[in-house]
Amino acid sequence: MQTSKVFENANAALQGAVADGQTLAVGGFGLCGIPEALITALRDSGVKNLTAISNNAGVDGFGLGQLLETRQIKKMISSYVGENKEFERQYLGGELELEFNPQGTLAERLRAGGAGIPAFFTATGFGTVVAEGKETREIDGRWYVLETALKADVSLVKAWKADKAGNLVFRKTARNFNPACAMAGDLCIAEVEELVEIGDIDPDHVHLPGIFVDRIIVNATPEKRIEQRTLRAEEAQ
Repeated sequence: MQTSKVFENANAALQGAVADGQTLAVGGFGLCGIPEALITALRDSGVKNLTAISNNAGVDGFGLGQLLETRQIKKMISSYVGENKEFERQYLGGELELEFNPQGTLAERLRAGGAGIPAFFTATGFGTVVAEGKETREIDGRWYVLETALKADVSLVKAWKADKAGNLVFRKTARNFNPACAMAGDLCIAEVEELVEIGDIDPDHVHLPGIFVDRIIVNATPEKRIEQRTLRAEEAQ
């Protein structure tokens, strides 16, 4: 029985967590901070009819673009898809559902889902196609659109560093959507470059508490592994 949050690899971490028809929140900003190993393992798992919540849809053959090529995604909830020709082909051909969001609205819908807030009013999108079919309300002389929270069955995120309790540290733009995606999922799997012992991360440096993280895998580049071994050897001297 698995008692640790740390799993051997991405395939093991996904086992028993993903299934056909689920909604997944996938971290990343552009091509930065994408859980590449987890997405590849998801492709290899063969699960289908997925709804993917992600800022963007990757590019052809990379990131979520892999799952579009294998037709495993039936619906995208995102804010930017402009660099993916397969996405364009499927959408224009009526093969893929799309729910577009202004970028800030998407981030706030995810944050609301993680915080237990069912809906919120925002001025963004009022008077445009974004507001079609949604409740609108005038508050203090300004009109707002009601947006509902986003929740996911599983969150796949990428962090720079984690301890074995799941406390995460992100780097640069990887911090934009990954924390919100992690909080919005019923189960969160984090792909990290470096794993340290509990207590090795200063609490003031933690960007996402381990309470939100259920499973961890390490996916470090060869250069990163060499760097980590060198640091450990120096610390041991």
